[in-house]
Amino acid sequence: MATPAKRPRAAGPGGGEPDCDAVAGFLRWCARVGLQLSPKVAVSRQGTVAGYGMLARESVQPGELLFAVPRAALLAPHTCAIGSLLERERGALQSQSGWVPLLLALLHELQAPASLWSPYFALWPELGRLEHPMFCPSVRSLELYHQLVAVVMAYSFQEPLEEEEEEKEPNSPLMVPAADILNHLAKHNANLEYSADYLRMVATQPIPKGHEIFNTYGQMANWQLMHMYGFVEPYPDNTDDTADIQMVTVREAALQGTKDEAERLLLWERWDFLCKLEMVGEEGAFVIGREEVLTQEELATTLKVLCMPAEEFQEYKDEDGWDEDEKEEDNLTITNIPSLNISWRRLLRDSVLLTLQTYATDLKTEQDLLTNKEVYAKLSWREQQALQVRYGQKMILHHLLELTS
Repeated sequence: MATPAKRPRAAGPGGGEPDCDAVAGFLRWCARVGLQLSPKVAVSRQGTVAGYGMLARESVQPGELLFAVPRAALLAPHTCAIGSLLERERGALQSQSGWVPLLLALLHELQAPASLWSPYFALWPELGRLEHPMFCPSVRSLELYHQLVAVVMAYSFQEPLEEEEEEKEPNSPLMVPAADILNHLAKHNANLEYSADYLRMVATQPIPKGHEIFNTYGQMANWQLMHMYGFVEPYPDNTDDTADIQMVTVREAALQGTKDEAERLLLWERWDFLCKLEMVGEEGAFVIGREEVLTQEELATTLKVLCMPAEEFQEYKDEDGWDEDEKEEDNLTITNIPSLNISWRRLLRDSVLLTLQTYATDLKTEQDLLTNKEVYAKLSWREQQALQVRYGQKMILHHLLELTS
């Protein structure tokens, strides 16, 4: 995905694609609603990693404005044609996600022939061809509503709120024309900034002429990208990728090392104490990134408690865990794993091996599929994306194996 974009036939201010009415209509709409596109950028289907994207017509430097979207052009419950109705029924439409008002706004505007946002909708992906996992089942009801849920999940934005504002009510999502055209990359080169009157997309690093402009959808592992957006970044592009080790898997690995019933009972006592400390849970997972342990406190405490001598555990338990000022600093990072206590490394290694056993195929099988272009090409899009998810996770887990050897 990170390869430089091809030179496209692009549409932008001052130029157009005669064979792309949707883009031309969208650009006219931008001018009409005051959405300011830099002359250095272009909207195009060609030279992009997926669907429509935005390309640099000229070299762009960090800090340069790529486009600015006036708040009146945002598609939100309060800007749509039924905004007054949605506001009147606000109490009945409350939900944990805060999505319902926007979904109803989209349902209305998408089916209204004279909608202000019709030229914007023309750039949307075909709703019937969305690749999100929620559409894998062949039977579904409320089809349009479900499709719009996927659109909101994949293309909406949530404006950052102050902490006290977040406590009052959920932060409702909104649709940001132009911003949702940008594709995602972990190593993105643009970022959306919020102000009172406009939302501005600004370059964060140099963008050479002809290269694609990428936003970020957040620090997301491939499984999260697949769940939320229906795509992944091929290994090794996604620097935010992670692999999970289920917390109960570490418990299972520790139980395998017990020699008798007394040791097993003590292990269960240690586990129950970790639950009391809220370091572990039956449904939880330790999250391992490519460059860091995202749950380092939980994993370090779990390894310590499960591996410490019995006398030390009793002291630790009596103190309800040592005070922060008294205990040693457990800074569990990827780089210091080889220097961990041998019992910690052994337990971590056994946990990784058990995790790898949960996959139906091994790493070599995945590598063979990825390197055999003919076989890979025969896989469906969903099979290819699932393969990339598994492969990235296994690469992280195998790296852990090397570090714990």
